[in-house]
Amino acid sequence: MSSNVLTMYGGPKRVDDGQGQSKVAGMVSFSDGSGPAPSVVYVERELPPGGTSAYRAARGSGARSFALWADDQRRERVATLVTLSAGGGVARFQVLGAHGEVIGTLTREKALRGRGLRTRWTVHQSGGTEAVGYKGRTVWWWTWWLLLPLMTAFLVMTVIDSVPGNESGLARAPRRIRWRANGQVPLEFRSKGDKLHVHAPGVDWRLGAALIALLRSFHAGAWDSVK
Repeated sequence: MSSNVLTMYGGPKRVDDGQGQSKVAGMVSFSDGSGPAPSVVYVERELPPGGTSAYRAARGSGARSFALWADDQRRERVATLVTLSAGGGVARFQVLGAHGEVIGTLTREKALRGRGLRTRWTVHQSGGTEAVGYKGRTVWWWTWWLLLPLMTAFLVMTVIDSVPGNESGLARAPRRIRWRANGQVPLEFRSKGDKLHVHAPGVDWRLGAALIALLRSFHAGAWDSVK
């Protein structure tokens, strides 16, 4: 199946915001240049009035806020992700275009807090259908829970491996997500390589870029969590 592959990498790195503060930036690359998407966009968190400490406090409830730039000099904003609501294990986000137009909404319902035993991710592009995906396959979750007592010896290695930029812990839980809509699989996140595959040509590349950055912000060594 032909698809556009989005990969977030290269971070975190600090970027001076020109006002004496620094923000964290990452990078999202596109492996397929056949569409209107650029080859790369730059991602950085947008800090609230309270700065880094306020952002880190808010993200504990699931809130996120970041911008996507066409270049590392911030000369052209292409999209923005903002939090609509967060709390109780459920967080809703909105992806806006350069002029404030709504591109789509993303919803994360944490396992055992939302509507199931697995974390549920919903992607809804404006004017399009709603796609729903669950973190990990049920069979792998059962296997993981059954083997968890045997992996105790590996937990220390997992902590060591869970530094920023390295998420290869041996006791890591299943993370693959396949979104489904009308019997199709428009999106797929593969944990190997942390890549988001966009199978449906109608998916807005800005929504995909925001989604991969958001997914990576909920992983070990999250790019937006550093001080």
